[in-house]
Amino acid sequence: MIKPVILWTDALVFLLLLAVAAFALYARRKPHLRAPWKRIFTSRLASISAVILLAYVVIGVLDSLHFRLPLENTEAGQEAHYAVEVLSVFDVLLGPVRTQVEKTYSAPFATHLFTRETIEHPDGSQTRTYPRLAFGGAHLADPAEERGADIRQRAATAVLQSLLAGGLLLALTGALLARRYRKPFRNTVTDILAARTPAPWRAMLLTALVLLLLVFLSVNLAGAYHVLGTDKVGQDVFYQALKSIRTGLVIGTLTTLVMLPFAVLLGIMAGYFRGWADDIIQYTYTTLNSIPGVLLIAAAILMLQVYIANNPQDFETTLERADIRLLFLCIILGITSWTGLCRLLRGESLKLREVEYIQAATAFGVSHARIISRHILPNVMHIVLITVVLDFSGLVLADAVLSYIGIGVDPTMNSWGNMINRARLEMAREPMVWWSLLSAFVFMFVLVLAANLFSDAVRDAFDPRLRSNR
Repeated sequence: MIKPVILWTDALVFLLLLAVAAFALYARRKPHLRAPWKRIFTSRLASISAVILLAYVVIGVLDSLHFRLPLENTEAGQEAHYAVEVLSVFDVLLGPVRTQVEKTYSAPFATHLFTRETIEHPDGSQTRTYPRLAFGGAHLADPAEERGADIRQRAATAVLQSLLAGGLLLALTGALLARRYRKPFRNTVTDILAARTPAPWRAMLLTALVLLLLVFLSVNLAGAYHVLGTDKVGQDVFYQALKSIRTGLVIGTLTTLVMLPFAVLLGIMAGYFRGWADDIIQYTYTTLNSIPGVLLIAAAILMLQVYIANNPQDFETTLERADIRLLFLCIILGITSWTGLCRLLRGESLKLREVEYIQAATAFGVSHARIISRHILPNVMHIVLITVVLDFSGLVLADAVLSYIGIGVDPTMNSWGNMINRARLEMAREPMVWWSLLSAFVFMFVLVLAANLFSDAVRDAFDPRLRSNR
């Protein structure tokens, strides 16, 4: 039996998913919350971005289900022993992409190494040539003649598979919408294809079709070729880029969870109570802003590294050590990034405190806690939601910056920041090794772009000033 492994970040990820699900159920029953979200998903760009973000989230969740395999040499009746390596469900799905390790660099879709090596022949002679890869294109007898046709055949198969899966998805969506709106199935599908539905289902299904095409291309090609090449130690770059998705999502979401309590509580308290409470809170975040955040992060990470080095018995595996560093990084980023939202909430609370209905509640002796929970907090939630969604992109990019200067996530953990950091030396080679940097950039760019487009729709839907101007 496998041994489940629950990391700290895994537990927080699933806790966050439960919180999002609970909020969705709550918002569904509240018309004032349901209306803005309906407005969001009437936007074509927002809907497309949501589908892309959902794909990233699915990968992140699958990569958060960790376990350890039992060792095969365990005798009957003895206590089971487990492998040191911690795997995830996503690792199992990737299969050969994870295990097919080459000797060193190879370009995307290459069949030979990127660098020359000296090969000694049986007769004692030596030649300088590009050796064949152990896995990439190994099924080809003559790579120069067969590779192009093989790639085209596999790509054509992926296109047919994606079209079939897209057709099934269209039929399923049409059936669900036909049942919901009590319309004939054929008419519903026609409305979807003609973009006559309230929600942009055609745009979302086309986006899903593109994602399905990428999935089937990966399935058909990644097992036979290194589609994004390999790095210095021969690991598949495509595998590293996919594994980095979880790290980016964890930094973006968990940092927000740490930041929110500080920002919301202190911002509302400063604006509502004013006086000495406002002075203390302003002094706190002003002082914190005067200290470069990089210095605080570096100091915290160095102290954590000292603790890990002095207490190795607290961590069974390398992944657990890397995970605690990731969690600590999220905590420090959250502590150093709450001041901006706190300022916004303070200003809004100062205005709300002078509104007539809050003055009336105060005159009738309503407690401060009730006024804050029933009147202040609901009226500032649009600011909280907008800021959280907007800050997500900046937090994802922070990983790249911090890893570049050596204080980001653990070097043993896959992340776009570590990929970019390692690519610095690769870019100085002759010939240049460009695919690691490009792969990290593309994956991070798509996530950040989708998050920004979705955040724009959230801002437009929840900001009362924008709604009033329409």
